[in-house]
Amino acid sequence: MKKFLAILLAAMLVFTLAACGGNSEETTTSDENTSQEATDIDYSSVKVGYIFLHDPTDSTYDKNFQNAVDEVKEKLGLKDEQILVRSGIPETEECKDTALELVDEGCNVIFADSFGHEQFIMEAAKECPEVAFYHATGTSASTSGIENFHNAFASIYEGRYLAGIAAGMKINEMIEKGEIKAEDAKIGYVGAFPYAEVISGYTSFFLGARSVCESATMEVKYTNSWFDEAAERTQAIALIDDGCILISQHADSPGAPRACEERKVPNVAYNVNTIDLGPTTAIISSKINWAPYMEMIIKAAATGEKVDTDWCGTIATGSVELTELNKDVAAEGTQEAIDKAIEEFKAGTLKVFDCSKFTVDGKHLETYTEAYGLEGQECIATENGVTFFNESSIISAPYFGIIIDGITAVENA
Repeated sequence: MKKFLAILLAAMLVFTLAACGGNSEETTTSDENTSQEATDIDYSSVKVGYIFLHDPTDSTYDKNFQNAVDEVKEKLGLKDEQILVRSGIPETEECKDTALELVDEGCNVIFADSFGHEQFIMEAAKECPEVAFYHATGTSASTSGIENFHNAFASIYEGRYLAGIAAGMKINEMIEKGEIKAEDAKIGYVGAFPYAEVISGYTSFFLGARSVCESATMEVKYTNSWFDEAAERTQAIALIDDGCILISQHADSPGAPRACEERKVPNVAYNVNTIDLGPTTAIISSKINWAPYMEMIIKAAATGEKVDTDWCGTIATGSVELTELNKDVAAEGTQEAIDKAIEEFKAGTLKVFDCSKFTVDGKHLETYTEAYGLEGQECIATENGVTFFNESSIISAPYFGIIIDGITAVENA
């Protein structure tokens, strides 16, 4: 009897291990097969057309997209003829014409990178239902009803908050060294347009700075252009002359970083590493890494998989990044402060637009239904006892368009 029970127990054990994947050799083989399948995707049928607002050799914004294109092309082993780039395409009917030309050249995936391209890409998508169209920074895909049209963005407000921490740490260092007084901690910000995307960006940057430097204030000047190096330089200098002791920006040329290097004023930039432009003033840059999204849409074209109509990348997806920290300029302890905030973002315990951390006309936000593109939807949410503006969760594109206390925005550039 004992012998029978032993045999029975042994048989049951073998069965259980097999059912639960208990054999480590088999599990490893399965993982290897999955990895092999991923590398065995046939991309020969995919041809991607990219539409850039500016020339990537001039624009930090478009260069960031081009860097992602190059990275994914190499990673997936795409040939030169599978990638067509059209740069310097304005936010006009020329955008639609360019998209249709790319389709005629055999592209079955079209990607456009500027907010003002959206309506023209949508028109092209309607005319070419067999082609997948993707647009960065737009707001209409989820309501357009156009099945082959998609929007994408990332939670860059978290990246800007992190960059703001670096700025606030630098300001604290300047105060501690006696270079400025706490009440003189005024940040300058060069913005392109008074759009929600820009306002969300400079507000999250400001809140990051204020999380470590409570006395910080900020003045914003717009250029009314995504790319105008002369205007961006002029506005940066005007802000410095107004008493701003650190400059950041959401505009697409190197105008502001170069002005900061000339005036020896610390700078936090956007999209690309600017240490080469300002070796004695550049601190860090925040950026969206578009490579994960580009890889996803190319794989979808090759495999027939579906892509979310409105997709938002995060720190976790590798879509929100900071460039190299310039340790020769940054304050001591900056990297540690950034790392701590990143862990809090990942844990969900840090909310950029925590309503208890800012006021509008002296009051904390309790409700907000006026966000651009959301047609009266409530933008305030509460999680784990924290009430916050729920940025880039309803749609991927930023919709925080509120001027909060502590920020002065001058619209007449």
